[in-house]
Amino acid sequence: MTAKIIDGKKVSDKIRAEIKLKVKERIEEGKRPPGLAVILIGNDPASQVYVGHKRKACQEIGIYSRSYDLPIQTTQHELITLIGELNDDSEIDGILVQLPLPEHLDASLVIEQIHPDKDVDGFHPINVGRLALRIPALRPCTPFGVMRLLESINESFYGRHAVVVGASNIVGRPMMLELLLAGCTVTVCHRFTKNTPELVAQGDIVVAAVGKPGLVKGEWIKPGATVIDVGVNRLENGKLTGDVEFDKAAERAAWITPVPGGVGPMTVAMLMQNTLNACNKHQF
Repeated sequence: MTAKIIDGKKVSDKIRAEIKLKVKERIEEGKRPPGLAVILIGNDPASQVYVGHKRKACQEIGIYSRSYDLPIQTTQHELITLIGELNDDSEIDGILVQLPLPEHLDASLVIEQIHPDKDVDGFHPINVGRLALRIPALRPCTPFGVMRLLESINESFYGRHAVVVGASNIVGRPMMLELLLAGCTVTVCHRFTKNTPELVAQGDIVVAAVGKPGLVKGEWIKPGATVIDVGVNRLENGKLTGDVEFDKAAERAAWITPVPGGVGPMTVAMLMQNTLNACNKHQF
């Protein structure tokens, strides 16, 4: 068996085109465009690249983007004060604080200061709680994007065994909630799991989100499974690779995402979707 490739770039381009059209319709109706504030603290190269992608997407789609590039010495009080101002700003529908933050800043506390209705990353405890209670509002972007990828291949969910490898707050835990909401039976493997290979081998759907290159071996994959590789790891030779042993997994899976070009483009697309959704909720 040779797996079919799930093209995240193609799916994300379609979503972005739909959002662009809806933004255009808003403006033609005399409404303002959605507004996104992006806060970057320090000069971490990877964060600068990610923020650049988000700002470029806003420009292409027609979303008003406001940038706050703050020095690494920014204090917790200064950051929370800025977030408070943006919470009250009627031109801003979404507030994104690029993670990770410098060590002297408390990310959990910072995220909790963002108004839940403007939390377009979907990390606020209220938004994660709404997802857990089956009343989702703004959803964490990467898991939300994974679900759209699965829908694009007409993946079935009811009764399917989904195995999530990784239990981070950003991907693993909300991914579990998304798959559970869709009707899957879900297993989560983490660093204390003793029989990860055996559990992965049971997965009809496998989502790997650990950040360790090649952690999920190809022989672990159940024949005919759908494999979503969220991991993005840069090797010493500069090549990007995922958490799954791609070539060997592709020999067994029915569908698989590549790295790069799989989940990555979806995260930005769903950020744009969340920003539009937040704007529509405000209705002005």
